[in-house]
Amino acid sequence: MATDNPVESLQEEAMCPICLEYFKDPVTIDCGHNFCRACIAQCWEGSNTDVSCPQCRETVQQGNLRLNRKLANIVEMVKRLSLQAAKGAGEETVCGEHQETLKLFCEEDQTSVCVVCHLSRAHRDHRVVPIKEAAQEYKEKLQGALDPLRKELEEALALMSAEEEEITEWQGKVKNRREMIAGEFNKLHTLLREEEQLLLQSLEEEERETLQRLQENVTKLSQQSSSLQQLITEIEEKCQQPVVELLKDVKSTLSRSENVNLQEPEAVSTDLKNVYKISLDMREALQRFGVDVTLDPDTAHPQLILSEDRKRVRHGDERQDLPDNAERFDRYTIVLGNEGFAGERHYWEVEVGDKPYWVLGVCRESVSRKGQVTPTPGNGYWVMVLRDGGYEACTSSSIPLPVSVRPSWVGIFLDYEAGEVSFYNVTDRSHLFTFTDTFFGTLRPFFYPGLNAGGTNAAPLIICPVPAQAGGTLGP
Repeated sequence: MATDNPVESLQEEAMCPICLEYFKDPVTIDCGHNFCRACIAQCWEGSNTDVSCPQCRETVQQGNLRLNRKLANIVEMVKRLSLQAAKGAGEETVCGEHQETLKLFCEEDQTSVCVVCHLSRAHRDHRVVPIKEAAQEYKEKLQGALDPLRKELEEALALMSAEEEEITEWQGKVKNRREMIAGEFNKLHTLLREEEQLLLQSLEEEERETLQRLQENVTKLSQQSSSLQQLITEIEEKCQQPVVELLKDVKSTLSRSENVNLQEPEAVSTDLKNVYKISLDMREALQRFGVDVTLDPDTAHPQLILSEDRKRVRHGDERQDLPDNAERFDRYTIVLGNEGFAGERHYWEVEVGDKPYWVLGVCRESVSRKGQVTPTPGNGYWVMVLRDGGYEACTSSSIPLPVSVRPSWVGIFLDYEAGEVSFYNVTDRSHLFTFTDTFFGTLRPFFYPGLNAGGTNAAPLIICPVPAQAGGTLGP
């Protein structure tokens, strides 16, 4: 095959078409084609008749072989030219010791050798294969090694991607936790500042009232002191008067002195009534917003059992015969709180005990009570759930909530103006989650005790009593 490289073209012309090596003792036959003498002899061996050219198939005389010295000289020139070209290109296709082309590969020494090297003592007993055959064999092996390596690379890239995703997820968790901590402390700081103002206002009022009463006592005592001083002065002057003047109205003077009765001041307690404690406990700060939540029986699913005081709800075994009014949930065992909130701040606590399944939070009063319920903020629900042993905030895609201590009580804090619904683990006094949104209309407390589940979830949800300090200070 002709090439554009002159050196390669010369190399092809200098090669025997039978052995594909450089001509050795080249001869020309009748048709004009050239071969190594040994190659053509071996090709015609055993034939006593006319033979044909291996290249063009023309019939020629077997013994008519002419030595081609010019071609032999050209072959030597091509060999030297090839060697110089290889050295100039920095290739190692020529044996450095014998100046022969490296056409063989020693399997034992894993090195390319020339024919002379192969016949030498160093490689004589070694397994040697043609270099192209070895290259093809190892090329196939290398290509065979590519697929496992590509799979390893693919797995490594997948693992790296997973690790990067885990890093991103972890950084997201840290960011969310940092924001949650900052938000909770900001909330606590706000509540404490408000509590500080309330306490200072109360103290100022107590100070004003007590000082007024004490000042009134001082005024009364000052008036009595002035009257006594006048009487003393009058008696002293009386004693200095002549006999006749002294005895004049003396009985009246003595009577007035005998009837003097000092009025003691009204007892005013100076013990501060405004005794308080400062606490960094969010629950204690929130409890002053405590509201007395009760359950609305008109909204309760017919299979829910409400206590007489409307503070407990559980799933019953049988469906009750109740009117299907517009307010009642008819598919899911939901009940709403009787109280509606359209502003300000409100806090209540619910005892969940060891129940394995429940949902708590708030919802818009306007939510549909019939058919399918999807409790997400977009549908007017801000709730959290315990199911399958895990706690979740019900957003458009549920957010798992890390809980180190299982809550037996859950606190719900609604800050309407701030657009926040926060959930707290009352058991270890930790924050669970805060929804942030913009509220409009009336919001109602939301309760879903879950199905009975063969008695495993039979316990009720219990609305806890409002703390004594609710609506007041942090503590007496």
